[in-house]
Amino acid sequence: MADTKQLDEAKDTKAAAKAERQAAKIAQQIGAFAKAHGGAEAQVAYIGERGSRIVLVGEDGGWGDLVAPTHAIAEEAVRKAGVTVHEDFDGEFAAKVRTGPYEWSRMAGIQVGGPVNSNT
Repeated sequence: MADTKQLDEAKDTKAAAKAERQAAKIAQQIGAFAKAHGGAEAQVAYIGERGSRIVLVGEDGGWGDLVAPTHAIAEEAVRKAGVTVHEDFDGEFAAKVRTGPYEWSRMAGIQVGGPVNSNT
């Protein structure tokens, strides 16, 4: 039994170290985004088995997102990056997003006259 316990502890230690590395890498990406956009704010949303989505909005209105493999890693990443985190993507936070022609044409892809989003 002692050997099994030691193996489980070793696996847990490796998993924790891997999660820490993943959070650090995502935090670095968030930091790079913030630097490029004059600062950033974030919102973390659980997306199921795929993990959690981190939506970033820069002070200049630029936006982007990242996906973390777990919600805990996403929350650790935004904490490490030191950005303001919003509970919801609405109100003043959502109003900061600035979209350009590319986004509008992609959103219109479902509508008549927009670019085709599939090869069918």
